[in-house]
Amino acid sequence: MPPTGLTQDAGWQIGVSRTLPHPLPVVWDFVSGPEGLALWLGPGAELTPERGAPYRTSTGVTGEVRGYRPHDRIRVTHGATTVQVAVSAAGDGERTTLRFHQERMGSAEERERQRAHWRHVMDEVAARL
Repeated sequence: MPPTGLTQDAGWQIGVSRTLPHPLPVVWDFVSGPEGLALWLGPGAELTPERGAPYRTSTGVTGEVRGYRPHDRIRVTHGATTVQVAVSAAGDGERTTLRFHQERMGSAEERERQRAHWRHVMDEVAARL
């Protein structure tokens, strides 16, 4: 049995999710807008919502959009990894589940660092909403 977080196809991966007390459009607008993108993708990040569009953060991280479905998910490469942010309505529609997922990491140590990172990002998103 492989170690937790190690997949055959996507290497090491981590996912963090939380249900937030806000409707989906509010959460989507935040995570896809400038302030939210800076939190989860990196400062200065701007995305063109079309497959293959490149981006660059002000810290020099580069990548490209792999998928962009409004009010559903954004998938991008981030250096050597792939990051996805996804939203889904929860309960009565007044709550939203927000998920961050990262795959293609190189080691269990990187996975644990990124787990802490995504938990911090989630805390920041919740605080700013």
